[in-house]
Amino acid sequence: MNFERFFPPLIHKALEVGPPGQWAPNPLKQNINLHAGYPHPNAIPIEDLINAALNLSNKERDLPFQYEGSPSKKNLKLLLKENSCIRGIHSDNQKMIVTAGSTQALDLTARVLLHESDLVALESPTYMEAIEIFRNYTSNFISFPMDQKGLDVDFLAEDLAYRRKKRIQLPKLIYTVPTFHNPTGISMELSRRTQLLKLAEEYDFLIVEDDAYGQLAFKGDLPPIKSFDKLDRVIYLSSLSKVVAPGLRIGWAVAPKKMVEAMSHFKKDADHAFSWAVTAYYLNHYDFSTQVQQVRSDYSKRLFLIKEALSKYMPSTVHWTEPTGGFFIWVHLPNIDTDKLLKKALAIGVSFIPGKHFFIDPYDGSEFLRLSFSYADEEQITKGIMLIASLLEI
Repeated sequence: MNFERFFPPLIHKALEVGPPGQWAPNPLKQNINLHAGYPHPNAIPIEDLINAALNLSNKERDLPFQYEGSPSKKNLKLLLKENSCIRGIHSDNQKMIVTAGSTQALDLTARVLLHESDLVALESPTYMEAIEIFRNYTSNFISFPMDQKGLDVDFLAEDLAYRRKKRIQLPKLIYTVPTFHNPTGISMELSRRTQLLKLAEEYDFLIVEDDAYGQLAFKGDLPPIKSFDKLDRVIYLSSLSKVVAPGLRIGWAVAPKKMVEAMSHFKKDADHAFSWAVTAYYLNHYDFSTQVQQVRSDYSKRLFLIKEALSKYMPSTVHWTEPTGGFFIWVHLPNIDTDKLLKKALAIGVSFIPGKHFFIDPYDGSEFLRLSFSYADEEQITKGIMLIASLLEI
């Protein structure tokens, strides 16, 4: 039987682009992993989480394992706010929805907002899983360039004005990772954040702000766009995956009440009751601020190491971004096809992600690659860069 005939057109379109996660390399276990945006094993507060789970279970017995979950679960939103996880966002007409990581929050956002004919604006490059998610709902995209100060908002403004003048379709939303951008590590400067918000009002589009790395500032700190959103233009997404543990699957969205109500309608009761309760117990009984400071310090050292190794081993024609936080650094290798380079790199024991996966048009990223400095051990970072550099003939 041809089962595919039961799929609606939108599903056929989604399946045409291949399965999610096809961007991920498949290295051998012993390979140096510079591709994965994972927390370092030592950065996860394992003992605290074990004790939180054990103490919660001893105290509340079956409750954390029931459909409704434990009383601790009900405190999670308040505890996230008290621990500044939403980074200074205070507005009476905003609501929070807790999700299974920020990925579910992004998927619910797209599901609630997008029709297949809607136009989505993206940074170029952008987070590859966001591309995968949006493609499930629309195939209509436009992308705008970035520089060392983040999204080129002046270029965006010119294009929006041209579209309005020529009566060309305007975007319904723009997706941005303004703080420690994935994949580049760049942060959008403050003036561009305010300008982007003004453009959203002038041209009547929404901003989906992905702040997954916002708590990982190594020096200085930029407020999220949502923190000065007075006109309900910003849907704010974040998670605890980078500062506590991704396996907890704790993400959230902060958005206008009607938006959160719509997201809740489709999310229904797909909560992780036990995980929510353990996280709430952890935030209530352990020093979250110290945890954040510790991971910031650790990743700051790793960033220094990878930049030092790039400077030492890479040819002078190779250039990279200058992150001040997050997990990633973005490298430009002129005249090098990084997809072909990956095959050679895997053969000698190191992995990265080719730049093509971060663009709507893969050709635009053929000379770039993303390196993660979060997961590999410190000595592996230096060795991994040395191995990649040894493959270059520039």
